[in-house]
Amino acid sequence: MNNSTNGSNAASRPLRHEGYRRALQVMHDCLRKDGFLATPTEQDNYRRIWGRDSSIIGVASLLTDDQELIDGCRRSLETLARYQGPHGEIPSNVDPVTERISYGGTAGRVDANLWFIIACGSYWRKTEDDAFLDRILQPLERTRHLLGAWEFNTRGLLYVPPTGDWADEYLQSGYVLYDQLLYLQAQRECCRLHQHVHASADHDLCDRVTRLMHLIRANYWFTDEGTPDDVYHEVLYTKGQQAAPERGGKYWMPFFSPFGYGFRFDGMANALVSLLDVADQEQADCVDEYIGDRIVQEDVMLLPAFDPVITPKDEKWDDLQITFSHTFKNSPYEYHNGGLWPLVTAFYAASLAQRGKPQLARRYADGIHAANRSETDGGHWSFPEFLHGKQHVAGGTHPMGWSAAAAVIAEAALDGKNVFAID
Repeated sequence: MNNSTNGSNAASRPLRHEGYRRALQVMHDCLRKDGFLATPTEQDNYRRIWGRDSSIIGVASLLTDDQELIDGCRRSLETLARYQGPHGEIPSNVDPVTERISYGGTAGRVDANLWFIIACGSYWRKTEDDAFLDRILQPLERTRHLLGAWEFNTRGLLYVPPTGDWADEYLQSGYVLYDQLLYLQAQRECCRLHQHVHASADHDLCDRVTRLMHLIRANYWFTDEGTPDDVYHEVLYTKGQQAAPERGGKYWMPFFSPFGYGFRFDGMANALVSLLDVADQEQADCVDEYIGDRIVQEDVMLLPAFDPVITPKDEKWDDLQITFSHTFKNSPYEYHNGGLWPLVTAFYAASLAQRGKPQLARRYADGIHAANRSETDGGHWSFPEFLHGKQHVAGGTHPMGWSAAAAVIAEAALDGKNVFAID
């Protein structure tokens, strides 16, 4: 990690050095012989190898030169492949010691499969480990086939059930933007692997990537220029524009379903859409302006999972209250309901750095370090899952491996490294 960025220089240097060092240590603490745990502590079922968490920690490990962490990425992926389900499902989480496997709660976890493919492609590009690739190709193909089935109508977009991705206790489902973006990157990785293995392009898969890019651009960004050519459902799109005209041209819509569009700001999706080079410069600048004016608090440079917060006065409150696995977590300004997330912020900081805005990216990276330094149980550097959106105190499980990964991702991007390779 170097410090060529001139954002908030001298004052934040000790914080960023300490934050990066401790982040690497947390990632090491999460590492076991079977791969990365979500957390090294005993908390619910977090002390397992996760399709989502372990893959994200793995992607962060590939941005370091720490061979032990890089090997941890491979071991995570091999463990997930070993416990792949009968139809190609990548586990939501697995405990290799007891061999207890979960493919999801009341619904499967679509993004566990997507992050698995992305991490496999990222690992191979980093290491050129063809022996790993030989072992992983069949599990990858099975997962890719399953994802194609989850399009249901074969029209290019994944259909995500309620609780079917990382926002597993929040109210969004259908054609969720976050999952389409991961699907795009997963198919990019498959294109690269096919090119390497067969020394030729899979033209059908390349066409699917191009088609998905057009579908995302057409259906999740409202414009005043009429109906896009690649609109998925013209009536739904037109009603969405009419229902929330003040949101058009400001940020990307989070999802649509047969019942209409969702309109809340999705921090993860709006970070990834620029990082994965889907948004054009004008769209990215509009999102930056919206985040700066409406979303981020100057004293805490972190993005929320979703905004605005759902309160007991909101018509969605009753539905939110019954959407949980064990205990209700989504009180106002907590968890997905307005909680501030280092992980979400990491992908946004990486996007800013990639788009030539290093000073602003540095402020968000320092916000991640400050959040990771939060005090819990009488000690600092707790690496919490999120901060309360108003009180700014640590919330959720700690220490979280992907909060540590967030610091590594942000710093790597500021050092000029690409989090995801994009052709």
